[in-house]
Amino acid sequence: MKKLILLFLAVCVVSCTPNPEVARWEQQAENVTIIRDTWGIPHIYGRTDADAVFGMIYSQAEDDFNRVELNYLNAMGRLAEAEGESELYRDLRMKLFIDPEEMMALYESSPDWMKPLMNAWADGLNYFLYKNPQVTPKVITHFEPWMALTFTEGSIGGDIERVNLGRLEAFYGDGLEEQTLALENSSLLEEPRGSNGFAVAPSNSATGNALFWINPHTSFYFRAELQMVSEEGLNAYGAVTWGQFFVYQGFNERLGWMHTSTGSDFIDEYLETVVEKEDGFYYAYGDEERKLTEKQITLPYKTEDGMAEKVVTVYYSHHGPIVREVDGQWVSVKLMQEPIKALTQSYMRTKAMDYESFYATMELNTNSSNNTVYADADGNIAYFHGNFIPRRDTQFDWRQPVDGSDPATEWQGLHPVDEIPHLLNPPNGWIQNTNNWPFSAAGANSPRQRDFPSYMSYSGENPRGIHAIRVLQGKTDFTIESLIDASYDSYLTAFEDLIPSLLRAYDRTSASSSLKAQLSEQIALLRNWDLRFSVESVPTSLAIFWAQELMQDVGGAARQAGVSVYDYMATRTTLTQRLEALSAASDKLENDFGSWQTPWGEINRFQRITGDVVHPFDDSAPSIPVGFTSARWGSLASYGAGPRNGSKKWYGTSGNSFVAVVEFGDRIRARAITAGGQSGDPSSPHFSDQAERYSTGDLRDVWFYPEDLEGNMEREYHPGN
Repeated sequence: MKKLILLFLAVCVVSCTPNPEVARWEQQAENVTIIRDTWGIPHIYGRTDADAVFGMIYSQAEDDFNRVELNYLNAMGRLAEAEGESELYRDLRMKLFIDPEEMMALYESSPDWMKPLMNAWADGLNYFLYKNPQVTPKVITHFEPWMALTFTEGSIGGDIERVNLGRLEAFYGDGLEEQTLALENSSLLEEPRGSNGFAVAPSNSATGNALFWINPHTSFYFRAELQMVSEEGLNAYGAVTWGQFFVYQGFNERLGWMHTSTGSDFIDEYLETVVEKEDGFYYAYGDEERKLTEKQITLPYKTEDGMAEKVVTVYYSHHGPIVREVDGQWVSVKLMQEPIKALTQSYMRTKAMDYESFYATMELNTNSSNNTVYADADGNIAYFHGNFIPRRDTQFDWRQPVDGSDPATEWQGLHPVDEIPHLLNPPNGWIQNTNNWPFSAAGANSPRQRDFPSYMSYSGENPRGIHAIRVLQGKTDFTIESLIDASYDSYLTAFEDLIPSLLRAYDRTSASSSLKAQLSEQIALLRNWDLRFSVESVPTSLAIFWAQELMQDVGGAARQAGVSVYDYMATRTTLTQRLEALSAASDKLENDFGSWQTPWGEINRFQRITGDVVHPFDDSAPSIPVGFTSARWGSLASYGAGPRNGSKKWYGTSGNSFVAVVEFGDRIRARAITAGGQSGDPSSPHFSDQAERYSTGDLRDVWFYPEDLEGNMEREYHPGN
């Protein structure tokens, strides 16, 4: 009996001793309150910033753990462990730049204030997995604090993803150049990536307060919407890229920030002249030869029988990793690699309280791929073009790979913020950016192109930029409601030149042409079109099918000619090409929908039927008509749609995702909408409860203050309860 008692006590000591890690999680969870409003949006309140981070990442995992994990599988180059061999070279691309050992060392050397945030981030995710054993991670069963440093800037398609996968595989594996070129040509008809940001000064608003428009154009469900608040001065609301612990595009009590994709040059390629010797590869630099750094990268991947791995030997010059070959020369790529500074900037801008403190975060110069539109409660509006822009010798064309052996091609430090195109309170009273150049950001009060080196902006104007100027200029009584109306304005600027070019082609074609007789009804309809979209509009359907047909035919030629595809379509195509494209478009509409006179809303649809990252669209399942179109045609409200999985109807997968409008003053007033809904779980009431409002631009109220949540609260709880 004594032995049994001793055995029982020994087992109890082992099994009954609290897990110190779990005890820590539970203690921190008690410091956090999550309030879900009636739309399922989480409002997280913590005693410290770390508590708020713990709660906000826990709430993200509740809403869509799959997307949280997926972003870090991608960031750390571990997708093939979940998806198999097809993702090997995507993983290799990330691992050329992201080394776990280096990230661990950076974590150890990170600032004292940052470590608790990274610790809370990992703890919040691990606590979620502990409390939800029914959730099975694909790969990452335990999160480590250093992992937060692998994904520090919330843009869709980060800097590293600009490295061409096909050419990377062609260099290090079995990829084919033909595959690469096919991928490049297919991108001609991809939805333009980017966003809209508008700021309206008090002088142009009816209330005398600054107004702010936040309109990222990303893949649907790429970000979550939430609010995070602490007793240490944090109170940020907006869009959070799944898995990150800072609000990427949003606002706090005093100011707002909106990022758009920049046209500035922040990545460069170098042609390396390489020779092989007995002890390895060398490359020319100045009057010397330097040895390429050689490194082996192990790439685990899933197979039908379990796990396997591929080991790839990779090479680096002092510029960066070798990523492809051109005419016998190896090409290295150089880009920003400052994870601690980047994470610092991403987090600290959410706590900035005025223009000066926000400007100080911009001086970290690590917001590499973005422009920033800004507004605040003091009435300031501002624009920052890019942020990480290396100073370079202007004798070189930096759009092409430069000679890596010439020391003159080295970066010469970074341009400080005051050397980059920038606006503060322009007299016209508004600022816009639509991923276009900065030289129209404030109309006649914009920065002047001649004052800056060409590498500051390689993007030109775009149809959305022209449209934005028109809805913003000359109006001095903006309200939240009228700014929403302007931002959903239905005019399609791209067709201003395209439709007249089609009409000229028809009018100049001989009356005896069978093609002319065949298209008479279509031309009559387009001749009277007001160039505005709507779900009832037949001309919208016809014009978009026609323009897309023509763009597909001549897009490659326009690229080779180095001219805008819109200009090429309107001025360099033959009369016959334009009419044949209309005939083909009519036939496609007939074949797919029964008539070329099909209203746009019967074609352009929103559908969310599963929580899969790659959505399985189905014409037989319910869907919702959407009026706004691709940003390609000048629609400010962007909707990147097309046939999916063999469908006839066009389903959106990108464009307007999270949208918000904010009025700054003594109190925040804001409205917002998220594509579909907050949750990625089809069984949740918040999976698609915003879909109808999303499809018409009917933004809902944002409950920013605790008193706003009274009467608009669904539940209140601590993480884990």
